[in-house]
Amino acid sequence: MGTTEISEQRPVGVILNMLGLLGISSVLTVAFFYQLALGELPCPLCLLQRAGFIAIGMGFLFNMRLGERPSHYAMILVASLVTGFISMRQVSLHLAPGDPGYGSALLGLHFYTWALIAAVGIVCYVALVFVLKDVAGERDGAGSAPINEPASNVVFAIFALLVAANLLSTVLECGAGQCDDNPVRYLLLK
Repeated sequence: MGTTEISEQRPVGVILNMLGLLGISSVLTVAFFYQLALGELPCPLCLLQRAGFIAIGMGFLFNMRLGERPSHYAMILVASLVTGFISMRQVSLHLAPGDPGYGSALLGLHFYTWALIAAVGIVCYVALVFVLKDVAGERDGAGSAPINEPASNVVFAIFALLVAANLLSTVLECGAGQCDDNPVRYLLLK
């Protein structure tokens, strides 16, 4: 392998940030699919969890577009913790015996339980990113330049579309006020 080939390889952090953003986009896609295809409108806590996943995605996006920075990783970690706490709150609301939970289940678990698992998983993922960057020798800001290539543009477009769609659906569901605790219809589409 020549030196030209080595210098043209993408840094590990770049690849892992794109994969992280794709993972967040897939979480938002599944939630949005259940909302549109199955008519399961998100409750207020569900909307907060989606906002948390969007904030996590923004951290990955900032690393891709502005270059990797500790503050971007901190944003991912803090948003993961907040999302995890919101998810724990919702899980605790449905711990009573005989409580069927809110919404349908995916692989036997409700979405708020999956959100808690995902939030913990993202914290572990960021730790893995740090380890892999260290193993690959990406230290002292190496590989921290912003990327602008077709693959990252596609990942960015998918995420941006999902964020816009979630914002629009939230406005349609809640209007300018507080959302219903157990929404059954879009407030602005009555």
